Amino acid sequence: MFLLIIISDDSLLPPQSAYVPVGGAECGLYAEGSTLYMSSLYQLWRFENALSAGEVHNGYDGVYVPQVGYTTGDLDLHDVVVEVPPQPPLSRGEQEKQNFVPPLTKGGLGGVIFVNTLFSCLATVSEKYSFLPLWQPPFISKLAAEDRCHLNGLALRDGLPRYVTAVSQSDVADGWRDRRPDGGCVIDISSNEIILTGLSMPHSPRWYRNKLWLLNSGTGEFGCADIERGVFEPVAFCPGYMRGCAFSGDFAIVGLSKPRHNKTFSGLSLDDNLRAKDAEPRCGLVVIDLRSGDIVHSLRIEGVVEELYDVQVLPGVRRPMAIGFKTDEIRRVVTMG
Repeated sequence: MFLLIIISDDSLLPPQSAYVPVGGAECGLYAEGSTLYMSSLYQLWRFENALSAGEVHNGYDGVYVPQVGYTTGDLDLHDVVVEVPPQPPLSRGEQEKQNFVPPLTKGGLGGVIFVNTLFSCLATVSEKYSFLPLWQPPFISKLAAEDRCHLNGLALRDGLPRYVTAVSQSDVADGWRDRRPDGGCVIDISSNEIILTGLSMPHSPRWYRNKLWLLNSGTGEFGCADIERGVFEPVAFCPGYMRGCAFSGDFAIVGLSKPRHNKTFSGLSLDDNLRAKDAEPRCGLVVIDLRSGDIVHSLRIEGVVEELYDVQVLPGVRRPMAIGFKTDEIRRVVTMG
């Protein structure tokens, strides 16, 4: 996990990013208030900002400490969100008026929901089991450790899980690998309706300003869905394999990766589109102006890191740091409620 620092002219901190090793192969991120969730190879972690509002530690205004961890086993966890049901609960009449989507978590109490890619479902954590399944696509006939459709992305709408992305509608083991160029889809959880098809390796659906945004990663196109017409509308081309999307004001921040040199990333339109633009794939971030579709800022990451999966904006924090398990710092950070 990398934390990027916003530098002002009078700051004493050098411009840098911080890598925090926790569980290995970090994937999904979700930030809300002082809490940051991160899914990894076989665990799900909740970090908490140990600093109060206005407090600073060694120049940092956010110190994220791993407080709670769940060991899930290698489920190939992807996107993670926290369900927030409306308070107070809506009456049955109001639910019908608002086309209300019932919460997925037990009792409608809200909680952590993650994409369990290996078992092709949405799931939540358990104090006893590796996971508790909550929902599966209508075309998945059985929950099995077979990664049938490569379910990966999950979007909240009005605080509740609403849209997911999958690379295919396959119902056989690893079936998605044969449908990478154009088998991708978006599913509305509330109705089990497939609202968008013909996508290539879609990722990171996000509901923002009354639009469903997503990454058509196999083509390199960032855009939004016209749900009524069932059409993907490209907004910007990004030079890399896209995963991870967050928003701030009029801007989208999108993560880019270099494609792996294996069959998973071969034969995609992204290769042709890069050649047509005489461009090489890169690892890093791009900032896209939603009003024009222009890339107005970018950050390249070079060296051993060649892939990113998710991006989050930490609200109200400009200079964050996080603490992992491989230093003595974690022994000395103590807070009292």
